Amino acid sequence: MKKFLSADYWDIRCCLASLGAILVSGLMLLPGTAMAACLLGLVGQPAPFQLASARPLPLTVAAVPKGQVSISYIGHSSFIIETPGGATAITDFNGLHSPNFIPDIVTMNNSHESHYTPSPDRRIKTILHGWSIETGRMARHDVRHKDLRVFNIPTNLGEYGDPKGNGNSIFVFEISNLCIAHVGHLHHVLSKEQLKQLGRIDILFVPIDGGMTIQHEQALAVIEQVSPRMVIPMHFGFIGAAERFFDMARKLYPIKAETGATILVSRRTLPKHTETRFLQGG
Repeated sequence: MKKFLSADYWDIRCCLASLGAILVSGLMLLPGTAMAACLLGLVGQPAPFQLASARPLPLTVAAVPKGQVSISYIGHSSFIIETPGGATAITDFNGLHSPNFIPDIVTMNNSHESHYTPSPDRRIKTILHGWSIETGRMARHDVRHKDLRVFNIPTNLGEYGDPKGNGNSIFVFEISNLCIAHVGHLHHVLSKEQLKQLGRIDILFVPIDGGMTIQHEQALAVIEQVSPRMVIPMHFGFIGAAERFFDMARKLYPIKAETGATILVSRRTLPKHTETRFLQGG
């Protein structure tokens, strides 16, 4: 399989242009622990512990109706996720695509310059890295804040198909009986074990750059593996990438373009079958 050695360079340019297996929530997971909380029906259960709030959140976050989740696209691979309970999270937080408030949780799926920042705002309560810092170890997170739970599934990066690598993570966000997965800078289709840990996924954020991460055929294969009800494309700021993906995807799934950068989703409003929703903005 072709490797794209200039991915970092183009990522930067694009960004600047773009039951015994479950531990107590809020604690680190032990190595090898399978999560699959969505599959086991734990979404929406009360949290035994909550993260302490360092300071009140600025009153710039819109109220989210009960039973729904707000998803806003702010650029490249970054989305704002807001819950009815007032929890906020940002995916692939890079310090460039940022809202006008301090989020509770930020995830950084991998250490590419356009997908993380080494100097996040100190007021952010929880910062989750998706790559392994220590050789031979896996990044493991399972935290809960208010009505939001976030955990990760390690994946490889750099050596395609290497099951021992952990340069990236899929982060799963559980809220309002919905399971939302952000695959980050994924470079391969998923293994059976990764799918098992992932569990049921309702909404899937997928890169459609066509080569900086996974090729379009692989992206469609991952969608088929996960079988979400809704697919939200990301990482598409490359000439012709989105058009080529949609030409292929529309043969398999309906594609709808939203009028703005934000959507509200609930279990009731999910499409019955897999559907692609393209958010504007970013």
